[in-house]
Amino acid sequence: MLRSLYFLLLLTLGATQLPACAQTATTPPATAATAPGRPLPWLDSLLNSSAILRQHQVGLSLAYADSTKPFYGYQEAKYFTPASNMKLFSFYAGLHLLGDSLPSLRYFSRRDTLFFQGTGDPTLLHGDVPSRRAYSFLLNRPEKVLAYCDIKCVTPFGPSWTWDDYGYYFQPERGAFPIYGHTVRFYAAAPAPAKPRAGGTAATRAVAPAMPRVRVLPRYFVPLVGPATSDLLTPGLDKDTHVLRDPRENRFYVLPSTKKWVDETPFVTSRGLMLRLLGDTLRRATANAAWRPRPGPDSIRTLHGLRVDSLYRRMLRVSDNFLAEQLLLMCSTKIGSHDSLSTGRVIRYARKNFLGGLPDPVVWVDGSGLSRLNLVTPRSLTALLLRLHQEVPERRLLSLLAAGGGQGTLRKRYHDAAGPWVWGKTGTLSNNLNVCGYLRTKSGRLVAFSFMNNNHVADSGDMRNEVERVLRQVRDRL
Repeated sequence: MLRSLYFLLLLTLGATQLPACAQTATTPPATAATAPGRPLPWLDSLLNSSAILRQHQVGLSLAYADSTKPFYGYQEAKYFTPASNMKLFSFYAGLHLLGDSLPSLRYFSRRDTLFFQGTGDPTLLHGDVPSRRAYSFLLNRPEKVLAYCDIKCVTPFGPSWTWDDYGYYFQPERGAFPIYGHTVRFYAAAPAPAKPRAGGTAATRAVAPAMPRVRVLPRYFVPLVGPATSDLLTPGLDKDTHVLRDPRENRFYVLPSTKKWVDETPFVTSRGLMLRLLGDTLRRATANAAWRPRPGPDSIRTLHGLRVDSLYRRMLRVSDNFLAEQLLLMCSTKIGSHDSLSTGRVIRYARKNFLGGLPDPVVWVDGSGLSRLNLVTPRSLTALLLRLHQEVPERRLLSLLAAGGGQGTLRKRYHDAAGPWVWGKTGTLSNNLNVCGYLRTKSGRLVAFSFMNNNHVADSGDMRNEVERVLRQVRDRL
């Protein structure tokens, strides 16, 4: 009797184990590197044991570029201030709205007057991505009068932008019809030999500060440039500052220097100043008029200019805030009413029509990421990178991004004798250092990654070294 019961028990256990054994034989278990959301113990340990990283908020999300979702996440569902990583969302909106060229201006002609209106195109006489399309168009029009027409536009500065950055090259004012990138460029040569001050004895005479010889473009601003007075040399002034500007007007003050340098400073924009700069450049009379096309007789047309990749490449590689802001304004000409240029209208449209299905909602307020009001999770940023890889040919996509050891904001890092292995977008504000993009592993696979660091107190150089150390481990071990 006992033997029979024992035999039945063995049969029962065998029957329950057979399906499991069959499943194991036909379906290999998912490894930690491929199962969505599975931790990688070695990577967890690397992040947790870092003396630098454990002092602040860290998020990391990894996904194979040919997949649909991340395979690794470390605090990937938490929200971070993305800084210039937000430019990838602006880029994505541009891809869906702008086509292959930038809208430069809208216009119609009536008798001897050309009426034209801005679309936000930032390339007119821009120092880095110059387009002569609008310039040549306005220069060669047969009409006697060029009449610029106002269009409602966003405020010059975005929400929550830092007020005391108004004088830095990275925060020019936004506008409907930019010219010269809304900045003044200064080219400083070696200063003239210093001269001793007059009066007093030889022992008490002091040497006057060396003032560089400066070339100013556009030349319209030359009379508005002078040497900085002692009262402007305040304590704590950034050692790399070359030019100071009055907060409320276009008065520029050059600081003493013994070196050559090149710098640019934003100017205060206005309709009157734009018309003067445009008139001086074209050597044609320009006026201001109301935009009142007559239905039927007045055919409204759009002049198209630079190819979009020229703007995308500059914007993403060097993280150009002005180009990113103007990109959203140009996008707004493609949706809704044509009576205004609105960043918010584009953001609302893009979130509704292009960003559905992201793991987490994106808090998006500007085009550049200058605002600390922007918030995004690492896994949503990685999801966007996966969409970009699906929708844009890989060769084109990688060519638009900064490349480690190559160009842009990553040129001084991620070196390898075999060539670039990281292509990405940096995002930096005070105490925030993020990088996202794509890396090629030693096994040859392309990984989309989002590595976010907020509220760090470490030296920025040490932070960059640590981020690179982690990503090199990801490259070597996947």
